[in-house]
Amino acid sequence: MSKKFTSNLVCVNDYEEYAKNNLPNMYFGYYYGGAGQEKTLEWNKIHYSKYRIKPKYMRTIRTRNLSTTVLGKPVAFPIGISPTACQKLAHFEGECATAKAAQDLETVFILSSHSNSTFEELEKAAPHGRKWLQMYLFQNREMTTEFAKLAEENGFEALVLTIDYTMPGLRRHILRNEFVMPPYAKYVLLKGYHESNILPTFVNLSDLDADWSYVRWLTTVTKLPIVIKGVLTAEDAIAAADVGASAILVSNHGGRQLDSTPSTIEALPEVIKAVGHRVEVYMDGGIRDGTDVYKALALGARMVFIGRPAIWGLVYDGSEGVKNILKILQEELENAMCLTGDAVASLA
Repeated sequence: MSKKFTSNLVCVNDYEEYAKNNLPNMYFGYYYGGAGQEKTLEWNKIHYSKYRIKPKYMRTIRTRNLSTTVLGKPVAFPIGISPTACQKLAHFEGECATAKAAQDLETVFILSSHSNSTFEELEKAAPHGRKWLQMYLFQNREMTTEFAKLAEENGFEALVLTIDYTMPGLRRHILRNEFVMPPYAKYVLLKGYHESNILPTFVNLSDLDADWSYVRWLTTVTKLPIVIKGVLTAEDAIAAADVGASAILVSNHGGRQLDSTPSTIEALPEVIKAVGHRVEVYMDGGIRDGTDVYKALALGARMVFIGRPAIWGLVYDGSEGVKNILKILQEELENAMCLTGDAVASLA
């Protein structure tokens, strides 16, 4: 019998606890941990409590609609999956299982450049899924151009350029655990560019001289829309829109880069005010409940993305576990919409 019919795991935190008890500590720490003193990691989760929901009763809610559009195409509900590296540490099917879950539930999956699965494997696992490719500010422009071309050829719909990773954050949990990447979790998308079996620093791959002209250049080598991930301020949001970004993903890398940056729910209103009328704005970070999703949408996000919660589902039961997580958040969001009198997900 499938785990989904026997599980007493009813919320994201239950799945996190399961993963903590069933993953080797080194691997759980790799996914769970943040940078520095992990203040931003904690703020990402607790700052949703700063916002209160004021319901509007006596409104018709019989017909409810969680669907929306992102980059001009529909999704069934406004919760997608953020790029998360090395998913074979969580489950032997890795990114393929996660992509299949997103396909089955008609939402967006963002593939990390640190993927353990190839483009070909993803195509076989989720041939009809909506897939975006996450990229870094690679110093090697030929490599960047090749990645963009491969994304186009393999049916990816957007490039998600991460701008907050010119060098790695100071992650003490990695040092404490003396983390070593096992052979089965190699970065296959970066094969030929980086072959180390330890967590790479990526300083040798990152363009330390990159500025906003990098994005302008990228728009000349790809037809795909570009989503800028890592924006936390109005200044950066305006700069991203000015150089041709199609969308912005408000993110602090899950609290894994610079500690003491704002939580994403704290940064979201500033970004929305600055560019929400010009480009689509999404958000990730700290989402553990449907009311968290509701608050992000109410503050203006068009869609939210989850990282660690999807991994906890992956640990539990592969693709089915990821679908469980998405369904839990979907149902919790719908519950919040009903109880507040908002019958559609586009709340802003």
